[in-house]
Amino acid sequence: MNSKSKIRLPDGCRFIIGRLRQNGYKGYAVGGCIRDSLLNRTPNDWDITTDALPERVVELFPDIPVLLTGIQHGTVTLMLDNEPYEVTTFRIDGDYSDGRHPDRVSFTTSIGDDLARRDFTVNAMAYNDEDGLIDPFGGSKDLEKKIIRCVGEPERRFHEDALRLLRAVRFSAQLGFSIEQNTLSTLKKLSPSITLVAKERIFSELKKTVTAPSASDALRLAPDPFFAAVSELSVIRSTPQNSRYHIYDVWEHTLHALEHTPQDTVSRLAVLFHDVGKGVCRTVGKDGFDHFYGHPVHSAELTRNALRALRCDNKTLHDVVMLVELHDTHFPMRPAKFRRLLARLGYPLFFKLLDVSHADSKAHAPWCIEERCSALEEARREALRLQSENYCLTLKQLAVTGHDLTALGVNGRMIGEILHSLLDEVIIGQAPNDRAVLLNRAERIIQKKKT
Repeated sequence: MNSKSKIRLPDGCRFIIGRLRQNGYKGYAVGGCIRDSLLNRTPNDWDITTDALPERVVELFPDIPVLLTGIQHGTVTLMLDNEPYEVTTFRIDGDYSDGRHPDRVSFTTSIGDDLARRDFTVNAMAYNDEDGLIDPFGGSKDLEKKIIRCVGEPERRFHEDALRLLRAVRFSAQLGFSIEQNTLSTLKKLSPSITLVAKERIFSELKKTVTAPSASDALRLAPDPFFAAVSELSVIRSTPQNSRYHIYDVWEHTLHALEHTPQDTVSRLAVLFHDVGKGVCRTVGKDGFDHFYGHPVHSAELTRNALRALRCDNKTLHDVVMLVELHDTHFPMRPAKFRRLLARLGYPLFFKLLDVSHADSKAHAPWCIEERCSALEEARREALRLQSENYCLTLKQLAVTGHDLTALGVNGRMIGEILHSLLDEVIIGQAPNDRAVLLNRAERIIQKKKT
């Protein structure tokens, strides 16, 4: 692998490393930016490591805005053209008694010592234009082999920071790599220690993993830390589906559905959780087949509990729970019911519902896939037609307003009640969205309320 031909340091990175070297210090771009460059991917950011102490780094860049973001751990951030560059002193981490943070940090002058503390070989590489690639643990070879492997002893790496259990799976999902056997077996053994990690960090890794291109393969290979972190998911691992409509158990069905889901957070999370209620709903009928009556509602409640525990933001939680609850909606449906559902969700979430239902359908038994998917495409066409016609589905689109009702002598809560009543009539096609017609209907509603 010709690193010089693949690694192009940005001007800001080259400037910082150059000034460090001019003053007698070493400087390297390090970590994920080197990994991504060697994979011909565009790095999200560029981190720099140096043997200069953080206070000395600040002294060397008096003309550059400096943020003391993590100076106690040897890190300062330099702002060049509004781009942040983290500069961290070579360091050796002490023991990790809490399984997340080093008890102490000591600085070193050896780039090899610094790389030795990192999590995986593909992240333990450094580079500058003068010295070339520094790769003491074979990260570039592991990139060629497409494997995630711990630096040194896996048990030590995972004991140091339990978050690495999830990061291993996430990198596998993002890069499409397998996990080296010793690393994988240790990951599975130590998965219960994921409870040491903050819920917010777990949720961050879950989102990155589930929205990655190879999410299904990675979760199939190593679901253990996520099962340990999210108990609601672990239930479906052992839930069978002896059904006419299924050929996989619930977990394998979920993974197949993920393969057909757009890579946005809400859709992927909804598919991941859409059947978590099947374990508690499973019954065996007289026909000998499994049945899961009411599982969408149970799945939605379990999803809500799981996402709350993971400190999920309210908007994502609402949308994911809604999609889980409605994922088994049957199409086609009567026009009035269809439009009410569309009005309830709005176009963006409705189209996500169709995406989730389509992914779910693609993971069913082959004989029923075409019919289900055809009905969903018909629903999509109808929604697109209504959208193109600007069909009235919201109060904002309604031809009358609260001011109109106030002029008719209505006040208080009755204004909202009448507006929503008129909107529903328009939605289901009982009345046109015409101002004169709607004012006339409003007057009749007002008279009825007075009698």
